[in-house]
Amino acid sequence: MKRVTYIKAVTDAIAEEMDRDENVFVIGEDVDIDGGVWNETAGLLEKFGSSRVIGTPISEGAFTGLAAGAAMTGLRPVVEFMYGDFVHVAMDQVANQIAKARLMFGGQASMPVVLRMCACGAGTREGAQHSQFLESWFAHLPGLTVVFPSTAADGKGLMKSAIRANEPVVFFESRHVYYDIQDVPEEEYLVPIGKAAIRRPGDQVTLVSYGYACEKALQAAELLKERLSVEVIDLRTIKPWDTETVFKSVEKTGRLVVAHDAPPTCSVGADIIRKTVAEKFDYLDAPPELAASKDVPMPFNDVLEDYAVLSTDDIVRTLEHIAFGII
Repeated sequence: MKRVTYIKAVTDAIAEEMDRDENVFVIGEDVDIDGGVWNETAGLLEKFGSSRVIGTPISEGAFTGLAAGAAMTGLRPVVEFMYGDFVHVAMDQVANQIAKARLMFGGQASMPVVLRMCACGAGTREGAQHSQFLESWFAHLPGLTVVFPSTAADGKGLMKSAIRANEPVVFFESRHVYYDIQDVPEEEYLVPIGKAAIRRPGDQVTLVSYGYACEKALQAAELLKERLSVEVIDLRTIKPWDTETVFKSVEKTGRLVVAHDAPPTCSVGADIIRKTVAEKFDYLDAPPELAASKDVPMPFNDVLEDYAVLSTDDIVRTLEHIAFGII
């Protein structure tokens, strides 16, 4: 194992895949300037040159459309959005071309595109247009795979799997984990898309999370460890999510809480609860619950932002309610 930041681990993954396959290239705003805004492309320009690390004007629609065409001709673009929020202006290319092309051409054209949504989420006082959680948008679109790692090791392993996939993968990242230093295997490895990880075993409540919210979920489970045995599952892949691991845990615990930083309405958590109730109703000893951020545009003010974003205390209260009836 080696100790590196999340951002370094994912950069290493991209570099290794560019070494392995000359068809892989990176495109986006400032990816060729000083290692990118987040240091997320550090060293790539120097190693692979400007034909494979392509800095672009501020036009997400243009470079996303370029990547879609490149993918259909056999290349494997990693498309970087400096903030995940900036994908809004490229949604026609994402939703109407990238998500649909493979099916509309009857499988004759592949679409091996990674859409890297950098610096997602709130907590850094950047206001409503730079602090959104948009993963449920893309999970809703047929034709897209959606991942959201929470650790450096998973970030690297999932990025390698995403680049090798022959279908479009939307790769969400929380800015809160970017510079965390964690253990990452030194040998080459892949993290399979669609497979969750049990981060903490337990037998009284199943707590499902992903991304930065998974850290809060683990903190909540630790705070309650003397009173409640909580099994924490890191989903890692949002679509397709790992029903086998979640259902097996629910069969054991009889209770389900989902915790994520996104708002609750039409969310990933809502879908997990819907499907669990539909397929595992007889195993449930209490109605499943969702701990999420407030359903409002993210405030800029620090006090209001802290109130709006999911907290560890929110998860603790939800766990206490489902297990003990505490309101």
